[in-house]
This record gives sequence, structure tokens and C-alpha cells, in this order.
Amino acid sequence: MQQHPLITPVILSGGSGTRLWPLSTPEKPKQFLNLFGPLSMFQLTLQRCADKSRYRNPIIVGSARHLETIDDQMQEVGATAGEIILEPCPRNTAPAITLAALAAENPTDLLLVMPSDHMIENLAAFQKSVLASIPVAQSRWLVTFGIEARGPATGYGYIQQGDRIVGSSRSLSAKKFVEKPNRERAEKMLAEGGYHWNAGIFLFRADTYLAAMEQYSPEILLACRAAMGNRHMEKEICHPDPDAFAAAPSDSIDYAIMERSDKVAVTPVNPGWSDVGSWDALFEIANKDAQSNAMIGQAVTIDSSNNLIHSEDMEVAVHGVENMIIVTHGNKVMILPRGTSQHVKKIAQKLEGED
Repeated sequence: MQQHPLITPVILSGGSGTRLWPLSTPEKPKQFLNLFGPLSMFQLTLQRCADKSRYRNPIIVGSARHLETIDDQMQEVGATAGEIILEPCPRNTAPAITLAALAAENPTDLLLVMPSDHMIENLAAFQKSVLASIPVAQSRWLVTFGIEARGPATGYGYIQQGDRIVGSSRSLSAKKFVEKPNRERAEKMLAEGGYHWNAGIFLFRADTYLAAMEQYSPEILLACRAAMGNRHMEKEICHPDPDAFAAAPSDSIDYAIMERSDKVAVTPVNPGWSDVGSWDALFEIANKDAQSNAMIGQAVTIDSSNNLIHSEDMEVAVHGVENMIIVTHGNKVMILPRGTSQHVKKIAQKLEGED
């Protein structure tokens, strides 16, 4: 049996998740919510990398305001972190991953970067793709995982595949990254073929990532090096220097390096993935009754179909209602037509008094 090097998972858990308001709040964003059952998406992500024959204890990058929640949820599933890095302020994914790469035990360590707010139904398919990508990552490629596009989605970025990488059974060079397209362009790309949804899941060596940051985004690397150089440690909890980290430009990994580097690989995979980025996305993957209603919590439907009802605090009853999203949380109730959940962020900002 082929022996693979241990992989260090990097779990990004600092997102605010405003698109799932009113359930998701700054105090408890969507990755820490039990949207599908007894476990949160953060806990499911921890379990995704629990096999100690393949993975080291994870590096978790998150917000100081969520430390207690992170601790509690890790204890509930019996997970242990290698290190918990608490971002002093949000700076997007490129600086967050840079902190983790600088914290790696060895420069050649393989890092599997995973957002903590995604769902993956077919874990076996996902793990198989990760293992198949190890030789490519060890050869100094930045590997991203491309999800088989199930339709002309406009809420995801796309990756266009290039040529097969020599010596790899699955991975191809990434020819081009495409930002979230309009529907017409998305349909055209699917008809053309060779495009995958960008899942934001990556595998690379720590030193490969840091070298790419030095080449394409040196300001971020400089700020993160200073922040980690003056970090404060409490057992496994790392507090980077606040002033140094605040100087880092806020940028995503895609903009910072992936769209610029000529050494990016894409490994296609179809693991039943969803970023659960909206109530519409939740409806698509939720279990439904005979009338295609997805009901989570206390709900009664009569002559109603194709609705998403999420209510754990109060009982909701509907009659003659179709294609609606109905969500209650505490003293808040939100109702809007299905297909319009991209407006939830605006609702949250208006009600929370944000600009």
C-alpha cells in the first residue's frame, strides 16, 4: 500500500455568513450553525480530516470573537487543533492562509485549505481526489479542486482546465479563472466544456504558497511575517500582532496568486459539494417532502409546494403557498420568494443599521 505524507488541514472559520441571515449572525455565523442536523458545518469539516493516518491535527484560522464557540464545538466532536490562529481583524483568505503557511511545522508540509462553511456529501470521492493530488502538490503546483458544474450557476467563480499534467492521473493545468459570470456566459462556458466551479479548496506545500505570495503579493507576506514574528502564544492559541496584521492588504487567494501564477493545477471532483452560500442553495441540498417542501424545525404545510421553511423557535403554518423562503430566528421573521436570496445581505444590513 502506497504511503502518503501526512497532510496538515487548514480550516478557515472567520467568515461572517450574512447571506444566511437571520440565522447567521456576526456572533454565530453559518459555519457554527446546525443547519442540517446535530453537527455544524465547522464540525463536519473537522470530521472530514479526522483520519490520523492521513492528516495531522488541523490549523484553524478564525476570529477571536468565536474562540469559545470553536473550543466548544471541537470538544463536542473530540477534535484537537495543532494550532488556532486568531485573526486580529478580517483580511480575507490570502492573509489568513499566509498565517497558516507561516505556522506550518516544516516548509515542505502539505496544506489542505478548506473553508469551514461547505457541505461535501461524498467524502470518499473527495478524499480520493485529495490523495491523487498529492504528487502534483509535492511537485510545487498550487492545486485547486474544481467541482463538476451542475448548471449555469452565477454565484460561483469558474476554472477553465488546460492540459493534463505529466505524471498525474487526474490533475490538469488551470488555464483561466473566471469571476462570477452572468447567466448567458455561464451557459456558454458549460456548452463549451472544460469549466469547473471554483470551490475554494486547495492543496499545496507551505513553501510553494509562500513563494507565490512573495512573487505576486509581497505586501501581504511582509505584513503576515511581521504579525507572526511578534505573535503571542497561549498553549496552542496564536495571537498575531494586531498592528502588523492590520497593515496587510485585504485580498482573496484567487486575486492574490491563483489568477496570476502559471503553476496552478485543477483536480476535477464531484463530491456533492455546496458552499451553502444562500437560502436557495440550502433548499437545493435539503431533504424534501412529497410536495418538494424543505422543512427544518417546526412547520406545517397545506396545499403548498417548493418552499423552504426553517423555524426552530416557533411553529410556522402555511396554506396555498409556493416557492417561498420563510425563516424565523428569535424575534425575527424573513419571507421572500425563492430565487431572490441574493438580497438577504441587503436585508440584514438594513435591519442591522449598516451602511
